Amino acid sequence: MTPLKNLLYRLADDQLILGHRNSEWNGLGPILEEDIAFSSMAQDKLGHSLQLYSLLHQLGEAEPDTVAFTRNAPQFHCCQLVELPIGDYAFSLIRHFLFDHAELLRFELLADSSHEPLAQVARKLKGELKYHVLHANTWVKQLGSSTDEAIEKLQHALDFTLPYALGIFETTELEDAIVAEGLFAGEAELRTRWQESIGKVLAQTRLELPDLSTLTPVYGGRGGQHTAHLQPLLDEMAEVFRLDPTADW
Repeated sequence: MTPLKNLLYRLADDQLILGHRNSEWNGLGPILEEDIAFSSMAQDKLGHSLQLYSLLHQLGEAEPDTVAFTRNAPQFHCCQLVELPIGDYAFSLIRHFLFDHAELLRFELLADSSHEPLAQVARKLKGELKYHVLHANTWVKQLGSSTDEAIEKLQHALDFTLPYALGIFETTELEDAIVAEGLFAGEAELRTRWQESIGKVLAQTRLELPDLSTLTPVYGGRGGQHTAHLQPLLDEMAEVFRLDPTADW
């Protein structure tokens, strides 16, 4: 796999899987506005994945639907964070907060990619991601400065989720080539900016950001090693498509 394809698969798979996870809040949100917000962000992420899979198709990979719905878990390159079940609202909010801060910063960096088609997509998508981050920041700051119960739930979710979030920045054997070719500034640069970004928001709350250098990142997803949760999700996602892969849905 070329460095560019490796990068695109990681980006697209993250968006596809978290988009489907966020869609599971449809009808279950704690308030109507959050039901609508998570459903809207889910649609955005599925749309983002389509644009990225389309770039892969231009590079000779299969059609977007085929790539999205016919692979099994070991063939996916998403980080393990995005495949975890939605859990309670505190977990989904913290995952949303941690992931979308990383994604906004990632696409801001990708806007300068040496691969112009990817740079063009990044310039477009980062505008939508700003609203995702604004949504996450609003609720984290509000709930993270409210009742003891809310703070306790969010802190527990933050402590649990952070090792998985560090897996966002897992590198592959093609990392040096990706950076050398100017495709992307690299995962180390992204992680540095991310830590600063989330730290500024959490400093405005009663939540405590642990020392990230003491945490063991949950790696494996970028190399096809996933939790037991991913394959059942893929089976559910592909159920209709596999009834007739030749149909236009």
